[in-house]
Amino acid sequence: MTDAVDGLLVKRAGPLALLQDAGRCGVRRLGVTQGGPVDLHGWAWANHLVGNAWGTPALEVTFGGLELVAERDLAVAVAGADLGATLDGEPLPGWRSLAIKAGQRLAFDTPVNGLRAYLAVAGGFSAPPVLGSVSCVVREGLGGHDGQGQRLVEGDRLRVTPCRAGSGRERAGEAPPQEAIDYRQPAVLSLLPGAQVGEFSGESLYRAFNMPWRVDDRADRMGVRLAGPPLHCRVTSMISEGIGLGAVQVPPDGQPIALLNDRQTIGGYPRLGALTPLACSRLAQCLPGQEVRLKAVPSERALDEYRRFRRTFA
Repeated sequence: MTDAVDGLLVKRAGPLALLQDAGRCGVRRLGVTQGGPVDLHGWAWANHLVGNAWGTPALEVTFGGLELVAERDLAVAVAGADLGATLDGEPLPGWRSLAIKAGQRLAFDTPVNGLRAYLAVAGGFSAPPVLGSVSCVVREGLGGHDGQGQRLVEGDRLRVTPCRAGSGRERAGEAPPQEAIDYRQPAVLSLLPGAQVGEFSGESLYRAFNMPWRVDDRADRMGVRLAGPPLHCRVTSMISEGIGLGAVQVPPDGQPIALLNDRQTIGGYPRLGALTPLACSRLAQCLPGQEVRLKAVPSERALDEYRRFRRTFA
């Protein structure tokens, strides 16, 4: 924090713009959730494109409506959703790094492809860590640009850590074309079957993995409800257990809820299983009404996929 300088001034805040690093680890035993980017894939690429190390704070912009003015020359990258980003009114290319000058205006309009964009600056955003992380969890009042868990509002300043000569990582410049996902396409979400999967009826399991689901409008950073054929489980009551990222709980109405980064730490509904981290990322970019499908995968395949992903940013 001592080396941080003013980097971006908020001229228009939009509905939800939050600082997120890799998340708050080791605190769920205290009833504190992890936070962090709901689209790990887009967040990681934004940081990678400007040469930042894994875990560097970046700005998660949901729905758009954000306008920023650069207070100094910066190297930036935008990855994840296409929210109609512009620089001084001209289209801003995504999934690549570029330089912006002091006084230039960076704006995000409305969703074109996906829901959440990630803005990274070379050197990273700087904010006071809370419980070891700057990740913003509004519900718990933790982290963010001010340490109080507040979303950005007009007049806020985002501070950055200047890059020193010889101290930065090599910038990737531009992401491979296959990394720029078309979020408008139906998503296939990898799911690891959970402890209670055998308690669901055979018909329910067939429905779960062979029929489409629609993303409900009841969706946020805590979780996403999926609308479709009701699933029936023989387990009607459980002692609450710890809830990991991607857990797919099935409440009494039979409509699954995929829990994301700002989820509660324990829950007592039976679980169909858990989405993989990259499946959570894909789901986080789905707009209400979009179609998704669930695909059961073995843990070895899921782990191999995640290791390949992380090696890109090692």
